[in-house]
Amino acid sequence: MVDDCFGHPRLAAIYDPHDPDRGDLDAYLRMAEEFGARHVLDIGCGTGVFALLLAGRGIEVVGVDPARASLDVARAKPGGDRVRWIPGDATALPPLRVDLATMTANVAQAIADPDTWHATLAGACEALRPGGRLVFETRDPARRAWEEWTRENSHRVTEIPGAGSVESWVRLTEVNGPLVSFRWTYVFAADGEVLTSDSTLRFRERAEVEADLAARGYVVDEVRDAPDRPGREFVFVARRP
Repeated sequence: MVDDCFGHPRLAAIYDPHDPDRGDLDAYLRMAEEFGARHVLDIGCGTGVFALLLAGRGIEVVGVDPARASLDVARAKPGGDRVRWIPGDATALPPLRVDLATMTANVAQAIADPDTWHATLAGACEALRPGGRLVFETRDPARRAWEEWTRENSHRVTEIPGAGSVESWVRLTEVNGPLVSFRWTYVFAADGEVLTSDSTLRFRERAEVEADLAARGYVVDEVRDAPDRPGREFVFVARRP
């Protein structure tokens, strides 16, 4: 299942201007440089922001995502023809040998089903060359980030070129153990259309993630902090031996 914020054409088209600050990607760009990556697999690439940043640096990039509407947005961007876009997920990739695989932002947590998560880790490992690395982030459950996901904290009106004024807010809908569900609502002033997008994230403990990685053949080199969100995120750096 694809969340409507990524899979609905009207919502995919406003995704970037609705949330334009992608400073979180700076750390991933630095790691690509640190690891000398020349071939990168961007899992859950969405509208292609990170993939295109890499391609602009001369890196060969494969972007995979199940949301075709988001991939359509990515392909239409300047430089979109420099990236190989694949509809789908990391459980069924063509043969690859990349230096680095990434899951930025909420991608890892959005893979909430345990079997799909394990298959994703296995698929990413298969796509890596020996010595290649998988890097991704996940929120520290102890920080209980979902308690801040309220209409009061999130409500805003955004002027979006070509779409006009869009009012939006998020509301927490359920907390069931490690699964946290929420709903975004979007109101388009141009015609009054109201669209919603329901999402569920899985909050995994650090030890759980490390065990999952080890069981799929990785060596966990380190667990870093997210420099733009200190103390709130685990950033896993895992290597295929």
